[in-house]
Amino acid sequence: MEDTRAWSDGPKGAEAADPGGGLSGLLGGPGGAARRAVTGVLVCRYCGEEQFEVTARECFCVGCCLPLGVEDGDVYGPETAWRLRPAAAPAPGTATEVLRCPAGHDLFQVAAAYTLGADGRVERLSVGLRCPADGSLRLFVDDARVEPVAG
Repeated sequence: MEDTRAWSDGPKGAEAADPGGGLSGLLGGPGGAARRAVTGVLVCRYCGEEQFEVTARECFCVGCCLPLGVEDGDVYGPETAWRLRPAAAPAPGTATEVLRCPAGHDLFQVAAAYTLGADGRVERLSVGLRCPADGSLRLFVDDARVEPVAG
């Protein structure tokens, strides 16, 4: 299935002026009664890298190849495991197909916006991508409902 999600222009270069590299505007602002939080550019907690290769279902650190846990949250431990609803919330394609920006680059900075429930668990998730080479921006996951999975 062809991916029809739109790309937009953002700041070029690995070090963009905006702390989120344009991603914060793409994801919307924090706050509100729903306890929405927006991250800056995500950094791999294992190796410190901030660029990721993205497949149809997950973001993998370019430094250590470990996943961010977008699809199932299980990299943070069984107490945070989840399932995205709809299950195909990330971009269409095969699980191993690498996403590329319109210019053909395949490494991205990643940021997330999430809504927390009263119990502190993630209830909704949005994930934005930014190509540092040309500034292309797009939503990878758009306000998907997060369903906890018993660990």
